[in-house]
Amino acid sequence: MVFLEPEKYQQRCAQLFNSYRKAICTLLPFAKIEHIGSSAIPNAFSKGDLDVYIEVLPDQFEFAIEQLKTLNFIEKQNTLRTSELCMLESLNNDEVAFQVVVTDSIFKFFLTFRDKLIASPTLVNEYNQLKLQCSHLNHDQYRAVKSDFINRVLSHP
Repeated sequence: MVFLEPEKYQQRCAQLFNSYRKAICTLLPFAKIEHIGSSAIPNAFSKGDLDVYIEVLPDQFEFAIEQLKTLNFIEKQNTLRTSELCMLESLNNDEVAFQVVVTDSIFKFFLTFRDKLIASPTLVNEYNQLKLQCSHLNHDQYRAVKSDFINRVLSHP
């Protein structure tokens, strides 16, 4: 697995986010749209992908997913799918994923984690070191190590 330094991907991801945000706002004017993941965290290393958080009310959830699919996205296979979370991946060759989340669900942790790292350069450095130490792992192994880090960060006030 290859991790990129921020200057090699963050500007591209910010531009991509702004472009998708406009398209999403047109389809779902009621949605809360946030840039999440490493590309939203200053100085964070990343695989170079973009994650977009899209929050909707429970009664808008399935409609939102269907609308987002019109942007050439499909439901991501082999990942958690609940009545409050659906991950969509791009078929546009741009390494973009949407995390469609129901308002006030446990999946607000995407925002909490991002905000805790933005507020702590020390945590960003720890996260970067973890990523570099995981570069030899496969995706599942990396996800497990990353999940432990995320849970540790989220468990501290």
